[in-house]
Amino acid sequence: MDWLTLLPPLLAILFAVWKRDVILALTVALLTAEFLQQSFNPFTAFLGSVSRITSTFASSSNTEILLFSLLIGALLSLMKNSGGVLAFVDFLLARNIAKTPRSAAIMTSTLGVVIFIESYLSVLTSGIFAQSLFDRFRMSRARLAYIIDSTCSPVSVLILLNGWGAYILGLLEGYDLDNPLAIMLASIPLNAYAIITLVIVFYTSWSGKVMFTLADHEQKQALTTLTESQAPAGKARFFILPLLVLITSFIGFMLYTGDGNLIAGSGSSSVLYAVILAIIVAMLLLSREDNFPLKTLVDMSYKGMGELLPVVTIILLAFALGSSMQDLGTGEFVANMISDTLPPWLIAPVVFITAGVISFTTGTSWGTFGILIPVAIPIALGNDLSPSLLLSCVLGGGVFGDHCSPISDSTVLASLAAGCDHLEHVRTQLPYALLAAGLTLPLLVLFSF
Repeated sequence: MDWLTLLPPLLAILFAVWKRDVILALTVALLTAEFLQQSFNPFTAFLGSVSRITSTFASSSNTEILLFSLLIGALLSLMKNSGGVLAFVDFLLARNIAKTPRSAAIMTSTLGVVIFIESYLSVLTSGIFAQSLFDRFRMSRARLAYIIDSTCSPVSVLILLNGWGAYILGLLEGYDLDNPLAIMLASIPLNAYAIITLVIVFYTSWSGKVMFTLADHEQKQALTTLTESQAPAGKARFFILPLLVLITSFIGFMLYTGDGNLIAGSGSSSVLYAVILAIIVAMLLLSREDNFPLKTLVDMSYKGMGELLPVVTIILLAFALGSSMQDLGTGEFVANMISDTLPPWLIAPVVFITAGVISFTTGTSWGTFGILIPVAIPIALGNDLSPSLLLSCVLGGGVFGDHCSPISDSTVLASLAAGCDHLEHVRTQLPYALLAAGLTLPLLVLFSF
């Protein structure tokens, strides 16, 4: 049964590549995971799959993320159809603030770093901001998806003044560690994958050079018109004010839900409250215009949410599959493949690869942290290795697997924010992630010595 636990994620990847249909791939994987748990009974596997999907809503954080993913469609629709996004792009171009493809890409990469407080907020803000800007300079949406996806998670594990830091710190409690906070902070300069990924992103933005499958995609895209149908340029404030409300209110709600402690706040609750408030502000702004009566705004919002129903379905199925594979023991099986007989200098690279495999097959870096940090810390203490080094391997490997996985919620969200085909984003980002991982492994051996 142990090796069979790898069957659901492998089937998800196979069907995603073969049929180019993520929803079908996740459905097949979920049915397979339940089939294995229900003693190979297809009828109870079907019932178990339905039950697994409905039980996803038992988690308030999952429900909040799903609602947020739906409502962000309404906000995007209001911003686009108001002409606010195009007006803001015209503003940047007229003042030579974003006068070249290089400056547009660097601005987008920098914005992803600045909004380190929450990875979802970072990727969505950067994507919404840059869509029309990239279109103006005839840069592909796949390049945009790569930039925002390869910025948000690496930044979140390097600047740990956020929910990621609070979660990781909680996982470090209960071990024979003198100072868990110091160990977490010491992992930052050792997180080679996250650092190398950011270096590659900024080099790509600064140089304007793209490589691998992204270069092929860019050449094809250059022959077509990229700009989506939008309303004529309206007023820049229709974009700027709702976006500012989204960002500032998110921080405020993080403080509120954390009783004044930003790190202890609820990211899923805060981002949901923030997007609702931003929608209200956008509607109030637009309702003052003669050509935007309330019925038009409501219809516009529903249409935007409808366009995101496939994405929300993907996230829902990814949550259900992750829960099913957790009960199946997929992550634990992969983690236990780390041999106790490995030489000390090989343990760090193997932990990194294992974290990548778990994250890739389950589609969640946070789930990987929960599975592997309790394994990695005792390994470090038992082999006289730096706990910070193995922690950095888990964090970096988790992000690496996320960047490669077609069933990862962060890759889905990056595709959504960039307006890019999801599988196209995975296919064009994968070589960059593998390059960063390839450069990381020898550094981890060096750090071990």
